[in-house]
Amino acid sequence: MRKSLMDILACPVCKGPLVLNVEEENETEVITGTLFCAKCNEHYPIKESIPNLLPPSMRSKE
Repeated sequence: MRKSLMDILACPVCKGPLVLNVEEENETEVITGTLFCAKCNEHYPIKESIPNLLPPSMRSKE
């Protein structure tokens, strides 16, 4: 996921702002990490550079 996407991403539940927490990145994008919504107290995972912004009730439990 490119960091520039943070300008347009919002929480899928409340439309609030998201905070990026990077675990692994390369020179162009975030490989793993999370997007956090403080309003909902929900974390959205980023795996293999792809953010999973499905609402919590729709995500599969891995």
